[in-house]
Amino acid sequence: MEQNYDYLVIGSGLAGLTYAIQVAHYGSVALLTKKNRTDANSSWAQGGIAGVLDTEGDSFELHVQDTLTAGAGLCHEDAVQVLVEEGPQRIRELIELGAQFDTAVQPDGHTELSLGREGGHSRNRIVHTADYTGWECEKTLLEAVRRHPNIELFEHYFVTDLIVRDAIEGRMCAGAYALNGQTSETVEFHAKATLLATGGSGQVYLHTTNPLIATGDGVAMAWRAGAEIANMEFVQFHPTTLYHPDARAFLITEALRGEGGILKHEDGEAFMERYHPLKDLAPRDIVARAIVSEMKRRDVPCVFLDATGIDADKIKHHFPTVYERCLSVGIDITTQPIPVVPAQHYQCGGVQTDLNGFTGVGRLYAAGEVACTGVHGANRLASNSLLEAMVYGYRAALHTIKHCNLPLPQMFTRASVGSVPKYFSPFETEGIPEPHTLRTQIQDVMQSNVGIVRTTAELTETETVLKEALRLLDREVIPSVESYEVRNIAQVALIIVQSAKMRHESRGLHYTLDYPDKVESERHDTVVSRTQTATH
Repeated sequence: MEQNYDYLVIGSGLAGLTYAIQVAHYGSVALLTKKNRTDANSSWAQGGIAGVLDTEGDSFELHVQDTLTAGAGLCHEDAVQVLVEEGPQRIRELIELGAQFDTAVQPDGHTELSLGREGGHSRNRIVHTADYTGWECEKTLLEAVRRHPNIELFEHYFVTDLIVRDAIEGRMCAGAYALNGQTSETVEFHAKATLLATGGSGQVYLHTTNPLIATGDGVAMAWRAGAEIANMEFVQFHPTTLYHPDARAFLITEALRGEGGILKHEDGEAFMERYHPLKDLAPRDIVARAIVSEMKRRDVPCVFLDATGIDADKIKHHFPTVYERCLSVGIDITTQPIPVVPAQHYQCGGVQTDLNGFTGVGRLYAAGEVACTGVHGANRLASNSLLEAMVYGYRAALHTIKHCNLPLPQMFTRASVGSVPKYFSPFETEGIPEPHTLRTQIQDVMQSNVGIVRTTAELTETETVLKEALRLLDREVIPSVESYEVRNIAQVALIIVQSAKMRHESRGLHYTLDYPDKVESERHDTVVSRTQTATH
């Protein structure tokens, strides 16, 4: 079955929704999401959106510098400049669409946005809605999408691969293949331009704050289509997620530390002053490594975040999600410290793009967590992610409108990537593990060997495991969403491992015992592609 639209958007997070709203003024839009429209990493964001909205106490220069500092020398300064300078306008547009951010009454009686601070920021510049900012932004944009007559939203459509064809102009994306989750029918969506906005790859790891849908689909599809993938060794582990036997990893927002929460051991010893001058407000990579170091030093399974010094009413008002979630497992955070451990949270690398979200494959764009714009470098500054999704989703839309309004060329050498399911006779697949078994094996080895601290020997061991998993997955009898997801998880995991092996230093989120120092000659992006092992 074939469907034809002017524009195709894969993913319903902030980046995809921002792009869809803009291009819809110029043609029809198909917006595909693998689950429900609200199932996106954006919805889970507790923190906020960083933006220079108070120019009296803040400046673009300070926000740029904070981002560059957190990025450990690998941020692209031009990309950061774009983010910081265009960000405030994207925030204002979100407010105009109806987003309700927290406000505070000033001494003179007028009301202003309540600006918070998180780790790595030198000024209060975070707009937020209690501790569910992502959901507030998501529902605001979804309502705008719902109202637009040119946008059709397809729920439960799993995109298996991009349609990539060779044309006179070079390799070009002509749309995507999607599996209808209700009918199991494969549908070809053809479009003048396609945006990848599929989010991150948290499910590569056993412990993650990401939802189950975050299986790295966009990175894997782009890699198969020939796009370049950059800096995937930089995996951000959120320093503080709930540690409890009766609860899955749940993010304890960094804003709690911004309000005065202190990391301690069970006996009350605070330790962050030993690791950074900013103590509990140090950048995430430093805090995460400090916690792991302290857990090893004391041989304990977790540390504790003590927020009992914050006013109880303030906690209940500003952090209702965290408060209720912890209370559901018997922890009253107004009177008890929270047991926490680091867990995978965000991929700083992704599909390499220019400043307009263009991937280098004709008519294919990427924005949001799936993309590597150069903003985050070796470590993402807190609350820059929702901002990046909107800024670069918007820029990708403008570039699409300007450059992709002509119909797709009709004369193609058809060369679709990975679109034809493979079927084998039963005897060829005897002894092959089920996809869910392989998924758990991959997650286990990635958690153990490719976490916050790494070694070359562990990376090499993991590479062997992943190559074997991909070999087995290529012999799957009946393709399914589960098997497609596990293939993507395995492929993205392998890209992470191979990228990590190529970086012979420790920088930002990549820390290896074999190369513990930062090295100036290694100050470059790690870029891999299907046709080229690596470039610097």
